[in-house]
Amino acid sequence: MADETINGTPVTDEMIQAWADEAEAGYDVEKLRKRGRPTTGDGPGTVVPVRMDAALLEALNARAEQKHVSRSEAIREAVRAWTQVA
Repeated sequence: MADETINGTPVTDEMIQAWADEAEAGYDVEKLRKRGRPTTGDGPGTVVPVRMDAALLEALNARAEQKHVSRSEAIREAVRAWTQVA
């Protein structure tokens, strides 16, 4: 092995063999970590650009921080309330 490391730990032939054995045994697909952003409803989401003046954006950021949610989630909550969609 040519000085390969993972998080600073040298990779050994034994480690590689263990990984190969694990892969050959197969993986439970349901237990694998899912990648990508989580869905926000039914199906994939659509990005909707919105323009805001500085005061509105500042108020949005403050409210989102106060509620411990992302800016996007705060906007979704506001639109749901306005449109009365759960």
